[in-house]
Amino acid sequence: MDGEELTEQETALYDRQIRVWGADAQRRLSKSHVLVSGMKGTVVEFCKNIVLAGVGSLTLVDDRMVTEEALSANFLIPPNDNAYGGKTIAEVCCDSLKEFNPMVRVSVEKGDLSSFGLEFYDKFDAVVISCCSFTMKKLINEKCRKSSKRVAFYNVDCRGSCGEIFVDLQNHKYSKQKLEDTVECQLEYPSFEEAMSVPWRVLPNKVTKLYFAMRVIERFEDAEGRNAGEISIEDLAGVLNLKKELCEANSLSVSLIPDTLLERLITSTGEFPPVCAIIGGILGQEVIKNISGKGVPLKNFFFFDVMDGKGIVEDISNPNTGS
Repeated sequence: MDGEELTEQETALYDRQIRVWGADAQRRLSKSHVLVSGMKGTVVEFCKNIVLAGVGSLTLVDDRMVTEEALSANFLIPPNDNAYGGKTIAEVCCDSLKEFNPMVRVSVEKGDLSSFGLEFYDKFDAVVISCCSFTMKKLINEKCRKSSKRVAFYNVDCRGSCGEIFVDLQNHKYSKQKLEDTVECQLEYPSFEEAMSVPWRVLPNKVTKLYFAMRVIERFEDAEGRNAGEISIEDLAGVLNLKKELCEANSLSVSLIPDTLLERLITSTGEFPPVCAIIGGILGQEVIKNISGKGVPLKNFFFFDVMDGKGIVEDISNPNTGS
């Protein structure tokens, strides 16, 4: 990303945001490459934000065909079915995103993320995935970490009125303003697998209940061999049994995770557009901070629940190592 200056056209188009975060940050963003998989509502919001901001290129992966369900939270799909006949969701979204900012190279990659080799991930500066199983999250995060360069990894999940973002920036250096000075800082991030292996009993009491509830549902879907979101109210008994097992294994009270919260998450597996907009906006902001190297990035989970209207950042790391 270094060594290339902004063109006159880029400088004119992005003049307003250059005044906010500077020409160097905009240059880094304009030369960066982002991979996105799982074109659901939250990811669509993110894609819109990153394209308007002027990312260099955006590659979309989603081989699903357009369905009525996909229309509910995906504003990139035209309501006229003649516009997407025979096309995948990624192809339809690609056409729409190109209209948002013609200077951004938007393309589609067909295939399964798990089948792509390390050389594929080497092409990107950030990878954002959604609609993935627990096993897939671990696999893609591991591939990003094995890349020949530092590839930032983000996972985003939105279930009805709730959502979360997981971030792994590995060893991340950034700058922040402190009074009149610029301070250089560094953060060490755990991998997804390392974060998931932190025992619940060692976490602070203040950790949001949504973190534990999302883990229960994630583990249930994985144990049942299902994709993310393939769950319904008929599974409530099984989910509650798993909650009990996980709490007992960590010597914690089952009251830690309210049954009503779990029920709400499994009965509202679709996406709520206002929540998509909030989480997609936060995700776009975090990716821009990582690429530009400016601003304090979140570490390493972000949660939002419309019932309390609050965004919460949680650092789920090994308390002995910080990662």
